[in-house]
Amino acid sequence: MSTLIDVEQASRRLNLSEQQVRNLCRSGKINAVQLGTTWVLTEEAIDKYYENSSCGIIKDQAAQHNGIFTGFKTLSFFSGAMGLDTGLEKEGFDIILACEIDNACRKTIIKNKPNIGLIGNIDNYTPEQIIKMADLKSDEEIDLIVGGPPCQAFSTAGRRQGFNDHRGNVFLSFIDLITTLRPKIAVIENVRGLLSASIEQQIVINRGESSKNGIKVGSGSALMYIVHLLEKEGYAVSFNLYNSANYGTPQKRERLVIVCSRDGIKAPYIKPTHSETGMYGLPKWKTLKDAIGNIQDIEHHFLRFPEKRLQYYRMLTSGQNWRSLPIEIQKIAMGQSFYSGGGKTGFFRRLNWDQPSPTLVTNPTMPATDLAHPVENRPLSVEEYKRIQEFPDDWCIVGTLIEQYRQIGNAVPHSLGRGIGRLVKSLLLHEKVLEYPNFPYSRYKNTSDKELYI
Repeated sequence: MSTLIDVEQASRRLNLSEQQVRNLCRSGKINAVQLGTTWVLTEEAIDKYYENSSCGIIKDQAAQHNGIFTGFKTLSFFSGAMGLDTGLEKEGFDIILACEIDNACRKTIIKNKPNIGLIGNIDNYTPEQIIKMADLKSDEEIDLIVGGPPCQAFSTAGRRQGFNDHRGNVFLSFIDLITTLRPKIAVIENVRGLLSASIEQQIVINRGESSKNGIKVGSGSALMYIVHLLEKEGYAVSFNLYNSANYGTPQKRERLVIVCSRDGIKAPYIKPTHSETGMYGLPKWKTLKDAIGNIQDIEHHFLRFPEKRLQYYRMLTSGQNWRSLPIEIQKIAMGQSFYSGGGKTGFFRRLNWDQPSPTLVTNPTMPATDLAHPVENRPLSVEEYKRIQEFPDDWCIVGTLIEQYRQIGNAVPHSLGRGIGRLVKSLLLHEKVLEYPNFPYSRYKNTSDKELYI
């Protein structure tokens, strides 16, 4: 039987005022019973509201592993909802510390891994303090540091201020942390935009370096500078852009993965498990139907399209978009966008059952990047998002509906995480990695260290 608590206890748990809790009880948003002038709540009701709202503050905490490790000792930074980490864990990595500033993500992390070490802004911690929060000894080896520094500063969809953006400077803080803690392997994942992002010369000057390292301001110079910083500290660096569909994810999501090896030997590329055409005898890409076609007997939670948009979705079938509408209806549906340039493939887009999903975005109802169900008159649900990103069914995503979409949409797919894990494990164990010459790791050209001559 669930424990009964009063308004004062509930307010502490939710980090709300007592009056706010009473208002939630009166409105029925929290299941409670009024006894005279007093409200009585159950812990179960409070927990349910906590997990589906933005209430509650998660504090930093030290890891609780008592020196017992289940795999390779790993520190995760910019962890988000831990999509990448779930894949690594499946391949034998023990994530003993996570780093995240977003409160919804922090709630998700602690909900699923209550004993993990958790810190916030890495600029608020010294390397020594991070080791302490991971409950490691000062001379204890770290097998892997992994992280995806904030990518908005380099995203092709944003203003791309790079290292001039405070999020870009956090990237440099992460590089400093890697070179100070010196893990055997470091993995940095990021967006495709980093391949062409430019560094401002002022950043180099501010860090006390001259332009003699040969890095010139221009396309790709930000990545060149990152590689320079790592190589200067003895790390061998390889990188490539990887389409997640080549690793068993039912989604064509591209991520740049940089692998840094302390032993000075460049890592090979991540071994694919699937191929669009069956190249090298690999299984073909998984489809959207493989991921969500068999979801049954669950309650779906989803945002809603406005009726103005739904009237056009009712005219479309799987794999179609606005271009499949009659020409006169196209003009009405698209408005002024009909006359603008670009492919506009995301407008009124029903996903195709027989293809991998396009990249999941943080909100499936934005007009230019619609992610409508192939047959249902609604966007993809949170539950379908989880399946496409391959989160384990028992992995709980905490927060409001918008926060859940955002956490899942920002995650690295589980299968790509597993592919990274298999590569790193082989490097740590000095095992040979099977290579696939001329394999199309990405849909784009000139995306690897070999092609860019770095």
